[in-house]
Amino acid sequence: MGRAYEYRKARMFKRWDKMAKTFTRIGKDIVLAVKNGTPDPATNSRLRALLQNAKAVNMPKDTIERAIKRASSKDQEDYKEMVYEGYGPHGIAILVESTTDNPTRTVANVRSYFNKLGGSLGTTGMLDFIFERKCLFKVTNDGKHDVEELELELIDYGADEVFLDEENNQINIYGEFTSFGTIQTYLEENNFEIIESDFERIPNDTKSLNEEEMAEIEKLIEKIEEDDDVQRVYHNMA
Repeated sequence: MGRAYEYRKARMFKRWDKMAKTFTRIGKDIVLAVKNGTPDPATNSRLRALLQNAKAVNMPKDTIERAIKRASSKDQEDYKEMVYEGYGPHGIAILVESTTDNPTRTVANVRSYFNKLGGSLGTTGMLDFIFERKCLFKVTNDGKHDVEELELELIDYGADEVFLDEENNQINIYGEFTSFGTIQTYLEENNFEIIESDFERIPNDTKSLNEEEMAEIEKLIEKIEEDDDVQRVYHNMA
């Protein structure tokens, strides 16, 4: 199935299980996409991808429209994308992606979570050797495409792993972070139905813990994820 797929399947807890949190995360991503581009999905590939993601989680149309209008408003606070890196208990690497209008508040909150639950916040870039940043596309498996042939085709567009997720009857495509646009264009031009697209940070080295130690890490990550400014949390716990 591929190491990236196995990593995702092996996670011991589900992130973004609350629908409201999911909508908030996508809403912030939409605001950033519009501010960095245009409010027209036809000319804004990132926004187009986010609208597909919103549809996949049944995000209400009026919620999506409000996010786009909010991004175009002069009163909208400027969001900044901030990444925080540190170690939890037992040497587990933890990387936190946030979107915030107050980085001072966010870093103070994230540091407090690490400190209170046995970890420590480090410096930006300290975990670059552990996490690879990838783009991910999930497309409908219509039975018309041979996965191996598709992988050979997509390698020229920056993909490095293509495999069939039989459980969900979809094809998953991983590629280099910088190849998001070229892979998206290929899939759209060849009439693939894109279910979801996103970015992932995949650990190239994982660490196994016992149940008690895993519970400590889960407690820390769950606390971090509760923060309104936090978008995604990654770790290298096996």
